[in-house]
Amino acid sequence: MLKAAYLNQGREPGIARVYDEATQAAISSMFDISSAVFAKEDVLADRLTDAEVLFSTWGFPVMTEDEISAHLPRLKVVFYGAGSVQAFARPLLRRGVTVVSAWMANSVPVIEYTVAQIILANKGFFGSSRLCSKDAAARKAAADHFHSFRGNYDTPVGLIGLGAIGAGVAQRLKDYRLKVYAYDPYCTPEKAAALGVELTSLEFMFETCLAVSNHTPNIPATRGMLRYDHFSRMPRNGVFINTGRGAQVVEADLIRALTEEPARTAVLDVTDPEPPVEGHPFYELENVILTPHIAGSAGAECYRMGAYMLEEARRYLGGEALRYAVSEKMLETMA
Repeated sequence: MLKAAYLNQGREPGIARVYDEATQAAISSMFDISSAVFAKEDVLADRLTDAEVLFSTWGFPVMTEDEISAHLPRLKVVFYGAGSVQAFARPLLRRGVTVVSAWMANSVPVIEYTVAQIILANKGFFGSSRLCSKDAAARKAAADHFHSFRGNYDTPVGLIGLGAIGAGVAQRLKDYRLKVYAYDPYCTPEKAAALGVELTSLEFMFETCLAVSNHTPNIPATRGMLRYDHFSRMPRNGVFINTGRGAQVVEADLIRALTEEPARTAVLDVTDPEPPVEGHPFYELENVILTPHIAGSAGAECYRMGAYMLEEARRYLGGEALRYAVSEKMLETMA
Protein backbone atom coordinates (compact mmCIF):
# COMPACT_ATOMS: atom_id res chain seq x y z
CA MET A 1 0.00 0.00 0.00
CA LEU A 2 1.09 3.56 -0.63
CA LYS A 3 2.59 5.37 2.35
CA ALA A 4 0.32 8.23 3.48
CA ALA A 5 0.10 10.69 6.37
CA TYR A 6 -2.13 13.35 7.86
CA LEU A 7 -0.50 16.80 7.69
CA ASN A 8 -2.05 19.82 9.37
CA GLN A 9 -0.74 22.71 11.45
CA GLY A 10 -3.79 22.37 13.70
CA ARG A 11 -2.86 18.71 14.20
CA GLU A 12 -5.58 16.43 15.60
CA PRO A 13 -8.51 18.85 16.06
CA GLY A 14 -8.39 20.03 12.46
CA ILE A 15 -8.21 16.55 10.96
CA ALA A 16 -10.95 15.17 13.23
CA ARG A 17 -13.19 18.09 12.27
CA VAL A 18 -13.21 16.96 8.63
CA TYR A 19 -12.37 13.25 8.60
CA ASP A 20 -14.79 11.38 10.87
CA GLU A 21 -14.01 7.96 12.32
CA ALA A 22 -15.61 6.07 9.45
CA THR A 23 -13.66 8.05 6.84
CA GLN A 24 -10.39 7.64 8.71
CA ALA A 25 -11.04 3.90 9.00
CA ALA A 26 -11.64 3.68 5.25
CA ILE A 27 -8.44 5.61 4.55
CA SER A 28 -6.53 3.25 6.86
CA SER A 29 -7.81 0.29 4.84
CA MET A 30 -6.52 1.83 1.61
CA PHE A 31 -3.15 3.30 2.64
CA ASP A 32 -0.24 2.61 4.96
CA ILE A 33 -1.10 5.42 7.38
CA SER A 34 -1.03 6.00 11.12
CA SER A 35 -3.52 8.07 13.10
CA ALA A 36 -0.81 10.59 14.01
CA VAL A 37 -1.17 14.10 12.60
CA PHE A 38 2.05 15.80 11.53
CA ALA A 39 2.89 19.50 11.18
CA LYS A 40 5.38 21.47 9.11
CA GLU A 41 8.13 21.08 11.71
CA ASP A 42 7.83 17.31 11.26
CA VAL A 43 8.24 17.72 7.51
CA LEU A 44 11.34 19.85 7.96
CA ALA A 45 12.70 17.26 10.41
CA ASP A 46 12.43 14.65 7.63
CA ARG A 47 9.77 12.57 9.35
CA LEU A 48 7.68 12.29 6.15
CA THR A 49 10.31 11.62 3.50
CA ASP A 50 8.61 8.35 2.54
CA ALA A 51 5.08 9.85 2.28
CA GLU A 52 3.55 9.55 -1.19
CA VAL A 53 0.07 10.78 -0.20
CA LEU A 54 -1.02 13.48 2.25
CA PHE A 55 -4.47 14.11 3.71
CA SER A 56 -5.17 17.55 5.16
CA THR A 57 -7.71 20.34 5.63
CA TRP A 58 -7.69 23.98 6.82
CA GLY A 59 -4.19 24.54 8.17
CA PHE A 60 -2.14 22.90 5.43
CA PRO A 61 1.34 24.44 5.83
CA VAL A 62 2.78 26.71 3.17
CA MET A 63 6.04 25.33 1.81
CA THR A 64 8.50 26.42 -0.82
CA GLU A 65 9.44 24.30 -3.83
CA ASP A 66 12.84 23.68 -2.29
CA GLU A 67 11.28 22.48 0.98
CA ILE A 68 8.96 20.14 -0.88
CA SER A 69 11.78 18.77 -2.99
CA ALA A 70 14.12 18.27 -0.03
CA HIS A 71 11.71 16.97 2.62
CA LEU A 72 8.83 15.39 0.66
CA PRO A 73 10.76 13.77 -2.21
CA ARG A 74 8.24 10.97 -2.84
CA LEU A 75 5.07 13.03 -2.54
CA LYS A 76 2.64 12.46 -5.41
CA VAL A 77 -0.74 13.78 -4.27
CA VAL A 78 -2.35 15.98 -1.61
CA PHE A 79 -6.00 15.45 -0.70
CA TYR A 80 -7.11 18.73 0.84
CA GLY A 81 -10.41 18.41 2.69
CA ALA A 82 -11.38 22.09 2.48
CA GLY A 83 -11.99 24.78 -0.13
CA SER A 84 -9.44 27.31 -1.40
CA VAL A 85 -5.89 26.12 -2.07
CA GLN A 86 -4.60 29.52 -3.20
CA ALA A 87 -2.24 29.90 -0.24
CA PHE A 88 -0.18 26.76 -0.75
CA ALA A 89 -0.92 24.97 -4.03
CA ARG A 90 1.43 26.58 -6.55
CA PRO A 91 4.77 25.26 -5.18
CA LEU A 92 3.27 21.78 -4.98
CA LEU A 93 1.92 21.90 -8.52
CA ARG A 94 5.25 23.16 -9.83
CA ARG A 95 6.94 20.18 -8.20
CA GLY A 96 4.56 17.87 -10.07
CA VAL A 97 2.39 17.07 -7.04
CA THR A 98 -1.33 16.61 -7.72
CA VAL A 99 -3.51 18.79 -5.47
CA VAL A 100 -7.10 17.72 -4.93
CA SER A 101 -9.51 20.06 -3.14
CA ALA A 102 -12.93 19.61 -1.57
CA TRP A 103 -14.04 22.94 -3.03
CA MET A 104 -17.19 21.41 -4.45
CA ALA A 105 -18.16 19.88 -1.12
CA ASN A 106 -17.49 23.17 0.68
CA SER A 107 -19.67 25.00 -1.85
CA VAL A 108 -22.80 23.05 -0.90
CA PRO A 109 -23.56 24.84 2.41
CA VAL A 110 -22.71 28.22 0.85
CA ILE A 111 -25.21 27.50 -1.93
CA GLU A 112 -27.85 26.51 0.62
CA TYR A 113 -27.19 29.62 2.72
CA THR A 114 -27.36 31.92 -0.30
CA VAL A 115 -30.58 30.47 -1.68
CA ALA A 116 -32.18 30.89 1.76
CA GLN A 117 -31.12 34.54 1.94
CA ILE A 118 -32.41 35.28 -1.57
CA ILE A 119 -35.79 33.71 -0.86
CA LEU A 120 -36.08 35.68 2.39
CA ALA A 121 -35.04 38.90 0.63
CA ASN A 122 -37.77 38.55 -1.97
CA LYS A 123 -40.35 38.11 0.80
CA GLY A 124 -39.33 41.36 2.50
CA PHE A 125 -37.99 39.47 5.51
CA PHE A 126 -35.21 41.84 6.49
CA GLY A 127 -37.15 45.09 6.53
CA SER A 128 -40.23 43.45 8.04
CA SER A 129 -38.13 41.93 10.81
CA ARG A 130 -36.53 45.28 11.63
CA LEU A 131 -39.94 46.94 11.91
CA CYS A 132 -41.53 44.13 13.91
CA SER A 133 -38.65 44.19 16.37
CA LYS A 134 -39.30 47.83 17.34
CA ASP A 135 -42.66 47.60 19.12
CA ALA A 136 -46.24 46.35 18.72
CA ALA A 137 -47.33 49.54 16.98
CA ALA A 138 -44.80 48.97 14.23
CA ARG A 139 -46.35 45.65 13.28
CA LYS A 140 -48.80 47.27 10.85
CA ALA A 141 -45.91 49.08 9.18
CA ALA A 142 -44.12 45.73 8.92
CA ALA A 143 -47.19 44.17 7.30
CA ASP A 144 -47.46 47.05 4.85
CA HIS A 145 -43.77 46.65 4.07
CA PHE A 146 -44.22 42.92 3.40
CA HIS A 147 -47.17 43.53 1.06
CA SER A 148 -45.05 45.86 -1.07
CA PHE A 149 -42.95 42.88 -2.24
CA ARG A 150 -43.80 40.64 -5.17
CA GLY A 151 -42.38 37.50 -3.57
CA ASN A 152 -40.59 34.69 -5.38
CA TYR A 153 -42.37 34.45 -8.72
CA ASP A 154 -40.69 35.88 -11.82
CA THR A 155 -38.70 38.20 -9.53
CA PRO A 156 -35.29 39.31 -10.87
CA VAL A 157 -32.29 38.01 -8.93
CA GLY A 158 -28.63 38.84 -9.59
CA LEU A 159 -25.58 36.59 -9.19
CA ILE A 160 -22.05 37.95 -9.43
CA GLY A 161 -19.82 35.08 -10.48
CA LEU A 162 -20.81 31.69 -11.91
CA GLY A 163 -18.12 29.48 -10.47
CA ALA A 164 -19.00 26.40 -8.43
CA ILE A 165 -21.07 28.37 -5.91
CA GLY A 166 -22.73 30.85 -8.26
CA ALA A 167 -23.61 28.07 -10.69
CA GLY A 168 -24.94 25.96 -7.84
CA VAL A 169 -27.14 28.81 -6.64
CA ALA A 170 -28.46 29.32 -10.19
CA GLN A 171 -29.36 25.63 -10.44
CA ARG A 172 -31.17 25.64 -7.08
CA LEU A 173 -33.09 28.80 -7.99
CA LYS A 174 -34.70 26.97 -10.91
CA ASP A 175 -37.16 25.55 -8.39
CA TYR A 176 -38.50 29.03 -7.58
CA ARG A 177 -39.49 30.45 -10.99
CA LEU A 178 -37.12 33.41 -10.62
CA LYS A 179 -35.59 35.53 -13.37
CA VAL A 180 -31.85 35.07 -12.79
CA TYR A 181 -29.30 37.52 -14.17
CA ALA A 182 -25.57 36.98 -13.82
CA TYR A 183 -22.33 38.86 -14.28
CA ASP A 184 -19.25 36.77 -15.04
CA PRO A 185 -16.72 37.82 -17.70
CA TYR A 186 -15.39 34.24 -17.84
CA CYS A 187 -18.75 32.55 -18.43
CA THR A 188 -19.62 31.41 -21.93
CA PRO A 189 -23.08 31.95 -23.42
CA GLU A 190 -23.43 28.18 -23.61
CA LYS A 191 -22.83 27.72 -19.88
CA ALA A 192 -25.21 30.57 -19.05
CA ALA A 193 -27.92 29.01 -21.20
CA ALA A 194 -27.41 25.64 -19.52
CA LEU A 195 -27.81 27.29 -16.12
CA GLY A 196 -30.89 29.20 -17.22
CA VAL A 197 -29.38 32.62 -16.51
CA GLU A 198 -29.02 35.74 -18.61
CA LEU A 199 -25.60 37.40 -18.66
CA THR A 200 -25.69 41.14 -18.05
CA SER A 201 -23.69 44.06 -16.65
CA LEU A 202 -23.21 44.83 -12.98
CA GLU A 203 -24.97 48.15 -13.47
CA PHE A 204 -28.09 46.55 -14.98
CA MET A 205 -28.10 43.88 -12.29
CA PHE A 206 -28.00 46.30 -9.36
CA GLU A 207 -30.69 48.48 -10.94
CA THR A 208 -33.01 45.59 -11.78
CA CYS A 209 -32.66 42.90 -9.12
CA LEU A 210 -34.11 43.03 -5.65
CA ALA A 211 -31.44 40.63 -4.35
CA VAL A 212 -27.85 40.58 -5.62
CA SER A 213 -25.44 37.92 -4.32
CA ASN A 214 -21.65 38.02 -4.69
CA HIS A 215 -19.72 34.83 -5.56
CA THR A 216 -16.63 36.10 -7.33
CA PRO A 217 -13.22 34.50 -6.68
CA ASN A 218 -10.77 36.27 -4.40
CA ILE A 219 -8.14 37.26 -6.97
CA PRO A 220 -6.42 40.63 -7.60
CA ALA A 221 -8.75 41.49 -10.49
CA THR A 222 -11.84 41.32 -8.25
CA ARG A 223 -10.63 43.37 -5.30
CA GLY A 224 -12.59 46.59 -4.91
CA MET A 225 -14.76 45.72 -7.92
CA LEU A 226 -18.06 46.57 -6.20
CA ARG A 227 -18.33 50.33 -5.72
CA TYR A 228 -20.76 53.18 -5.11
CA ASP A 229 -21.72 53.24 -8.79
CA HIS A 230 -23.18 49.78 -8.21
CA PHE A 231 -24.62 50.07 -4.70
CA SER A 232 -26.29 53.42 -5.44
CA ARG A 233 -28.36 51.69 -8.13
CA MET A 234 -29.98 49.29 -5.66
CA PRO A 235 -33.76 49.68 -5.49
CA ARG A 236 -35.33 51.02 -2.33
CA ASN A 237 -35.74 47.58 -0.75
CA GLY A 238 -32.73 46.00 -2.43
CA VAL A 239 -30.59 43.42 -0.62
CA PHE A 240 -26.89 42.82 -1.21
CA ILE A 241 -25.61 39.43 -0.02
CA ASN A 242 -21.89 38.75 0.28
CA THR A 243 -20.49 35.29 0.95
CA GLY A 244 -17.52 35.85 -1.40
CA ARG A 245 -14.83 38.03 0.13
CA GLY A 246 -14.98 41.41 1.84
CA ALA A 247 -12.07 42.75 -0.22
CA GLN A 248 -14.27 42.74 -3.32
CA VAL A 249 -16.40 45.50 -1.78
CA VAL A 250 -15.41 49.15 -1.33
CA GLU A 251 -16.98 49.25 2.10
CA ALA A 252 -17.14 53.05 2.37
CA ASP A 253 -19.22 53.07 -0.84
CA LEU A 254 -21.58 50.38 0.47
CA ILE A 255 -22.01 52.30 3.74
CA ARG A 256 -22.83 55.46 1.80
CA ALA A 257 -25.50 53.70 -0.26
CA LEU A 258 -27.02 52.05 2.83
CA THR A 259 -27.07 55.38 4.69
CA GLU A 260 -28.69 57.21 1.79
CA GLU A 261 -31.49 54.61 1.59
CA PRO A 262 -32.11 52.88 4.96
CA ALA A 263 -34.62 50.49 3.33
CA ARG A 264 -31.71 48.80 1.57
CA THR A 265 -30.07 45.86 3.35
CA ALA A 266 -26.62 44.28 3.30
CA VAL A 267 -26.22 40.68 4.51
CA LEU A 268 -22.49 40.30 5.05
CA ASP A 269 -20.97 36.96 5.97
CA VAL A 270 -17.54 38.35 5.03
CA THR A 271 -15.89 41.74 5.53
CA ASP A 272 -12.43 43.26 5.09
CA PRO A 273 -10.90 42.94 7.61
CA GLU A 274 -12.84 40.13 9.25
CA PRO A 275 -14.31 40.99 11.68
CA PRO A 276 -14.69 44.74 11.12
CA VAL A 277 -12.56 46.93 13.38
CA GLU A 278 -14.04 48.31 16.58
CA GLY A 279 -16.29 51.29 15.88
CA HIS A 280 -16.91 50.35 12.25
CA PRO A 281 -20.21 51.73 10.83
CA PHE A 282 -21.33 48.17 10.06
CA TYR A 283 -21.94 47.76 13.81
CA GLU A 284 -24.17 50.83 13.94
CA LEU A 285 -26.31 50.55 10.81
CA GLU A 286 -29.63 48.80 11.39
CA ASN A 287 -29.75 47.71 7.76
CA VAL A 288 -26.50 45.71 7.98
CA ILE A 289 -26.68 42.07 9.05
CA LEU A 290 -23.31 40.62 10.02
CA THR A 291 -22.62 36.91 10.43
CA PRO A 292 -19.24 35.40 11.43
CA HIS A 293 -18.36 33.60 8.19
CA ILE A 294 -21.02 30.92 8.73
CA ALA A 295 -22.00 30.22 5.12
CA GLY A 296 -19.30 27.60 4.62
CA SER A 297 -19.09 24.13 6.10
CA ALA A 298 -19.82 23.89 9.83
CA GLY A 299 -20.32 21.05 12.27
CA ALA A 300 -21.22 17.78 10.60
CA GLU A 301 -21.20 19.54 7.20
CA CYS A 302 -17.40 19.38 7.37
CA TYR A 303 -17.52 15.59 7.15
CA ARG A 304 -18.81 15.96 3.59
CA MET A 305 -15.39 17.36 2.62
CA GLY A 306 -13.59 14.38 4.12
CA ALA A 307 -15.97 12.04 2.32
CA TYR A 308 -15.24 13.77 -1.00
CA MET A 309 -11.50 13.31 -0.44
CA LEU A 310 -12.02 9.65 0.42
CA GLU A 311 -13.87 9.12 -2.86
CA GLU A 312 -11.14 10.97 -4.77
CA ALA A 313 -8.53 8.78 -3.09
CA ARG A 314 -10.43 5.70 -4.27
CA ARG A 315 -10.44 7.07 -7.79
CA TYR A 316 -6.72 7.80 -7.56
CA LEU A 317 -5.90 4.26 -6.48
CA GLY A 318 -8.12 2.89 -9.22
CA GLY A 319 -6.42 4.93 -11.91
CA GLU A 320 -9.60 6.89 -12.64
CA ALA A 321 -9.75 10.58 -13.56
CA LEU A 322 -9.94 12.84 -10.52
CA ARG A 323 -12.94 15.16 -10.42
CA TYR A 324 -11.55 17.85 -8.16
CA ALA A 325 -7.85 18.13 -9.02
CA VAL A 326 -6.65 21.73 -9.20
CA SER A 327 -4.37 23.18 -11.89
CA GLU A 328 -2.36 26.39 -12.00
CA LYS A 329 -4.69 27.63 -14.72
CA MET A 330 -7.71 27.07 -12.48
CA LEU A 331 -6.07 29.12 -9.71
CA GLU A 332 -6.28 32.20 -11.93
CA THR A 333 -10.05 32.37 -11.58
CA MET A 334 -11.10 30.20 -8.63
CA ALA A 335 -11.54 31.24 -5.01
